[in-house]
Amino acid sequence: MTELNGALIGCGFFAVNQMHAWQDVAGASIVAICDRDPERLRIVGDQFGIGRRYSDAAEMFADGGFDFVDIATTVQSHRALVEMAAAHKVPAICQKPFAKTLDDAKAMVKVCAEAGLPLMVHENFRWQTPIQAVKKVLEAGTIGQPFWGRFSFRSGYDVFSGQPYLAEGERFIIEDLGIHTLDIARYILGDVAALSARTKRVNPRIKGEDVATILLDHENGATSIVDVSYASKLSTEPFPETLIELDGTEGSIRLSQGYKLEVTGKSGTEVSDVSPTLLSWASRPWHNIQESVYAIQQHWAERLAAGGETSTAGADNLKTFALVEAAYDSAASGQTVDVKAMLR
Repeated sequence: MTELNGALIGCGFFAVNQMHAWQDVAGASIVAICDRDPERLRIVGDQFGIGRRYSDAAEMFADGGFDFVDIATTVQSHRALVEMAAAHKVPAICQKPFAKTLDDAKAMVKVCAEAGLPLMVHENFRWQTPIQAVKKVLEAGTIGQPFWGRFSFRSGYDVFSGQPYLAEGERFIIEDLGIHTLDIARYILGDVAALSARTKRVNPRIKGEDVATILLDHENGATSIVDVSYASKLSTEPFPETLIELDGTEGSIRLSQGYKLEVTGKSGTEVSDVSPTLLSWASRPWHNIQESVYAIQQHWAERLAAGGETSTAGADNLKTFALVEAAYDSAASGQTVDVKAMLR
């Protein structure tokens, strides 16, 4: 594979995982980094041996010398940076949430399409080993045609200690975590025609919602429930596992806590361990997410070199982003929302 040079914008909390993963990716490496905070720039630059360091993204793009950019900043800057990348003919990876609004997301997809440039959203959860295992079983036809599902992420983990800004936004769990779970639901059961959502704020110290329950009507006739919570105090903390239940015409799939996969089909029930690999730089319990960061970035490098579209291309992620917007609309109105109408 041809070695691709990349640049990373944003050296915050999660970007360190992306930098570690880029060191493991075959066929790509980061040669330049950018951040407005000089201390974060210094820490990441020193840790990963990156000599080219910028405090201004425009200056970095003007200097060039890289084949793609990985945008790991907060959502407010995404559109401007994606448009800057497109103006400089640079393919881009953009961190989730993709944009502040669906209109912004559509504009970002359009500008890259018009420039003939790949655009991928760093929606890594579908790349987790257990999620991939569920998808493989489903595609094998073991449980027949799925007609019902549940995608659940319920936790009491203190995410605010590492990312205190999450407590300050008017929107929280659907935008930050639910977006992943909704994407998994789409990935497993297909696109969504309509949804209904309810939200609640349990933690009085945050501004946004920390519990959400979303009912999805999939275009293929299946029904699923996405339920997410950072207010659930459990006997064994499951963070950061997504638990899945699927019922089909010929059997069922259950992905339960501890990465246990139970598949029931015509020939009986099989139980397997689908635990993620603990990479050399990873740490429990984050290793599930950290491994998926490596997996999606390897996917990007391979597709960029080969010229193929990525699994979480910008156009695909519009459908996930629309679910987030529809969920907030439904929670506010108490009504079912037509998702397909939002994408027209």
